[in-house]
Amino acid sequence: MKLGYTVWTWLSDEHRGFCRVEDPKSAFEQALREISSLGYQTVENFNWFADYYMDDPLQIVRLCEKYGLQFVNLYHYLTPDWEADQQKGLAYCRFAQKVGAPYMNLQMQTWKDMPYDRPTNPEAIRLYADKAMVIGRMAREHGLTVCVHPHANTPVFTMEQIDLFLKETDPALVSLCLDTAHVTLSGGDAVEAFERYIDRIAYVHLKDVDPDKNAHPEWPMRRFCALGQGTVDFRGVYRVLTDHGYDGVLCVELDYQKVCHFESAQYSRTYLRNVLGI
Repeated sequence: MKLGYTVWTWLSDEHRGFCRVEDPKSAFEQALREISSLGYQTVENFNWFADYYMDDPLQIVRLCEKYGLQFVNLYHYLTPDWEADQQKGLAYCRFAQKVGAPYMNLQMQTWKDMPYDRPTNPEAIRLYADKAMVIGRMAREHGLTVCVHPHANTPVFTMEQIDLFLKETDPALVSLCLDTAHVTLSGGDAVEAFERYIDRIAYVHLKDVDPDKNAHPEWPMRRFCALGQGTVDFRGVYRVLTDHGYDGVLCVELDYQKVCHFESAQYSRTYLRNVLGI
């Protein structure tokens, strides 16, 4: 397994609605420098990050080589504009291929209005399954694996919803990026989820969750925290992965920082080394 870190947070200001920082290119290099110093091996980033490098994608390769890292995943989103999603998906598939990234995460459209938790909507899930298949086929043509990311505030979040989504998709075109924090926030058990979906998991997101279910009702994703600071059984998750021979990326992510991005990445890296031995 390779340890990675998702670096979109360096490029987005969480204190101003996650707007992009003034100099994303400098922020990206800062992220590479910092996570490399901590011993991470790979990075991923959001799709819009690629827009800054479309004129010369090999800048990414050169920067990653400078810091001994590999760019492995470009995170794509679905929006209400399906035509634009496909056009952007094709452009980002071509970009990812040029920088040597083997994965493309895919997230369903999110909502930001309450109620955040909504009943399972089979029709919406089938619609997104069809869209994921289109993007998955497009990605495969460019040597990429699409990994759908079950995510809070989307139609594919709970294990019930994941079950239905997987039944509607072809494993040859659509895999999973399972996230320890999102599956926990949905009310599921992370170890059980990894055991259930192990045959479809191609990519992994690691983050922890504050066990206080009453914390941050205004935005439950603020309960996410660095590894070892919450309630997720990472030993159990890691055991499932090793027992089944998973040899992909373990990518750490944290949306909100207690102190700064470096401190969060350092805390999680220390946990991985001291507790899991990796």
